[in-house]
Amino acid sequence: MTTFEFSTDPARLDVEHVHRLLAEHAYWARGRSRALQDAAVAGSRNYGVYDAATGAQVAYARVVTDGATFAWLCDVIVDPAVRGRGVGVRLVEGVVADLEPLGLKRVVLRTADAHGLYRRFGFEVVEDAAGWMVRGAQ
Repeated sequence: MTTFEFSTDPARLDVEHVHRLLAEHAYWARGRSRALQDAAVAGSRNYGVYDAATGAQVAYARVVTDGATFAWLCDVIVDPAVRGRGVGVRLVEGVVADLEPLGLKRVVLRTADAHGLYRRFGFEVVEDAAGWMVRGAQ
């Protein structure tokens, strides 16, 4: 049985694999350039889940935050080869645990298809989005 380990170590990131996963399998990032992805990685807190036996990266997430009041969890992706094996749960669990000591007032995310996963960690759908504004969204 394969075991998976969560890490916050940026030196472990396989940025090429992460870019490929996002550009080819993420509906929100299809076609994203490597340069744009590298810039996003550089400006974020980055997380990975790795196959404990081989060290291969099998999942990724990043958080954009001021480290004091607000965070946006984004680019959460699990390699299709390991989906359904608890890797996404391990990833989100690790991210939430890493952010907890910061005492952030609000952590947000947007998903079209993984509401059940995020609800397990206390995320709720924004029923009344009055007051929220966005620039550049499609």
